[in-house]
Amino acid sequence: MQPREKIAFLASSAAIAQEAQKALADAHGAVPPEDADVIVALGGDGFMLQTLHGTQDLDKPVYGMNCGTVGFLMNEYDESGLSERLAMANEEIINPLHMRAIGSDGKIHEALAINEVSLLRAGPQAAKLRISVDGKVRMEELVCDGALVATPAGSTAYNYSSHGPILPIGSDVLALTAMSAFRPRRWRGALLPKSAKVRFDVLEPSKRPVMADADSRSNHGVISVEIRSEPSVRHRILFDPGHGLEERLIREQFV
Repeated sequence: MQPREKIAFLASSAAIAQEAQKALADAHGAVPPEDADVIVALGGDGFMLQTLHGTQDLDKPVYGMNCGTVGFLMNEYDESGLSERLAMANEEIINPLHMRAIGSDGKIHEALAINEVSLLRAGPQAAKLRISVDGKVRMEELVCDGALVATPAGSTAYNYSSHGPILPIGSDVLALTAMSAFRPRRWRGALLPKSAKVRFDVLEPSKRPVMADADSRSNHGVISVEIRSEPSVRHRILFDPGHGLEERLIREQFV
């Protein structure tokens, strides 16, 4: 049990989240994130990702309370007993992915992604991608709507909706998943060690443009994308006992 007395409350722009922020701040007091023992994020999964990215340099645990439509990374919203819940919460450590994308104009774009880095066709024709892992070409040509690399924490998001596998937390594995693969027909992807470095080269980029997306932050007209895990960055996420990521990942596979 770890007392967390100084709380920062951050809320999405949704009216219900703004109302919750005011009620909780009035009940518990509030401090800026840099002075807090814990940050409470009020919203849905999208806002939780935004909060984690925005506070990653503070090394503060983040406890999400669901005030949105999707809440895989969130705890149930309840104004009562918050101090006790924060003290009893279990902590999960998540390492993000690092994306380095090169555009057709030669510009380099870098970003971190907690859930996934995805490549998506940006025109009417399917994308053509070459896939390399740790410097070795593994697939000369994948014709598809897109492909992604997902962390265990993000494996139930876009990856799962694209028929990729759910990865247990702590498995030190990444999912490489294709979206609507045409050739090779019905290729679903691969499981890779967390240490793997994945590179996508875009074939025929002028005819078949591709965009790269890191947790919904997009770069258009990319010609190559390199993806690797970033162990130097840690996201600390708090969950109520018995409702952590491991339990959620298992439960998600039986619904």
